[in-house]
Amino acid sequence: MIGLLDTGLSGHLAGGTRLSRRFWLDEGGDIAHGPARPDLMGHGTALAELIHADAPSIPMVNAQVFGADGTSSPAAIAAGLRWLIDNGVRIVNMSFGLAEDRRVLAEACRSAVQAGLLLVTAVPAMGAMVFPAAYPGTVRVTGDGRCHAGHVSLIDDGRVHFGASPHLTGRPASPWRQSAVAGASVAAARVTARLARLLHRFPDAANRQLLARLEAEAAHLGPQREHLHAG
Repeated sequence: MIGLLDTGLSGHLAGGTRLSRRFWLDEGGDIAHGPARPDLMGHGTALAELIHADAPSIPMVNAQVFGADGTSSPAAIAAGLRWLIDNGVRIVNMSFGLAEDRRVLAEACRSAVQAGLLLVTAVPAMGAMVFPAAYPGTVRVTGDGRCHAGHVSLIDDGRVHFGASPHLTGRPASPWRQSAVAGASVAAARVTARLARLLHRFPDAANRQLLARLEAEAAHLGPQREHLHAG
C-alpha cells in the first residue's frame, strides 16, 4: 500500500482509499486524531491523482497532517507516519520539506525505515537540504526538467537519488489538478508511483532490490548542471 502524508483528499479518491485519518495538535499541544476532512488546499489530492493514474491498482492510505493553510507540526506528521507504519504501508509519499530538524520526526522516520518502509522524500532543486529528506534511509527526489512525464532520472550526486518531471501534465482529472502544485513535490509523487508499480510486479522484493530495479530503469542523466548564458 501507498501512504500519503499530505493535505488529505477530495473528490473520487477520498472515498477510494483503504484508510483515512487526520492528525493535529489540540489546544493543549497534544496530538489529536479523527476522521479525515476534505482537502481544502488541493495539494494532496493533486499528487494522489498523479500516483493513482500511474499505479491505479495500488491501494492508498491517507494520513492528513496538513491543514488548509499548508501548515502542520512535526509531532502531527510523526503521528501520521507512525499510524501508516501500524497499518502496513510499504511506501510513503512525503512531498514536503521542513527547514529544521525535529527529533520527533527523526525518530518516526527512523522507526519507519527500520520497519521496512520506503520513504520517498522531496528535495528542492536549489537551496539548503530539508527534512525529512536529510534523514538516513530516505529516497531523495528532486524535480528534473530534463525528464518527460513518464521518466525517472538517476542523479545520485550525494544530495538526491532520483529526479522526475516537476510538472503536472495532461488533462486534469478534476479541478484539484489545476492547483499550483509543482516542483519536487510532483517529482516525489512520480517516483512513489514508479516504486509502487515495481512492488506490484515484484511483491517479494526487498527495498534494495526495488531501488536497484528503479536505478536500472532510470535514465542515467547524471547530476543537473546550471546553464550559464552570455549576456
